[in-house]
Amino acid sequence: MVKYYGVDVSEHQSAIDWDKVRRAGKQFAILRCGYGRYDSQEDRRFETNYRDAAQAGMDLGAYLFSYAVTTQQAEAEAQNCLRRIEGKTFGYPIVYDVETAAHRKLGEEKLSALVQIFCSTLEDAGYYAAIYANPDFLENVLSAQVRTRYDVWLAQWAKKPTYDGAFGMWQYSATGNVPGIRGAVDLDIAYKDYPAIMRRNGLNGFIKQNQN
Repeated sequence: MVKYYGVDVSEHQSAIDWDKVRRAGKQFAILRCGYGRYDSQEDRRFETNYRDAAQAGMDLGAYLFSYAVTTQQAEAEAQNCLRRIEGKTFGYPIVYDVETAAHRKLGEEKLSALVQIFCSTLEDAGYYAAIYANPDFLENVLSAQVRTRYDVWLAQWAKKPTYDGAFGMWQYSATGNVPGIRGAVDLDIAYKDYPAIMRRNGLNGFIKQNQN
């Protein structure tokens, strides 16, 4: 099975030396673009991380940390995400991060509806949408339709994943040590050649490749 190794970061990692990260063998990075539905909730280092990581040759994705508890708020979060990523290209998915206690209390029907609203809005705009969730959310809160319809970024800090469903990425540690990043950082493995998928299908800002 092919594997690609990466990190995911936010403003909490402060300034990052992306050339060192790349030389350390990390091939991709998922960048937090924001949290919530307001313009004021943009990640303060998203623009800098995008620019510097791209210049270092990293393949990039983005995620938005959700606080939505209504479909209207999920739609607003999708629009906020679209404003953040507009004009950029991403070789990796654009991910909806659902992990709060308030999300879990919503139950299957309501949380699944939020995810569908966000992801379908992103797809309608030409992006490859995915879900970030832990095994508990995937197995006990999100519907089977949602977790099979959208790609999954599995959050499980363990030596090996125990989730039985399909997933394209796995966040396996929150205490990684990577040159170029001060302090602990999340570590990830991807099991798909996402950049090839994006280029082949003209997603995430890429122009669709000629199939002739």
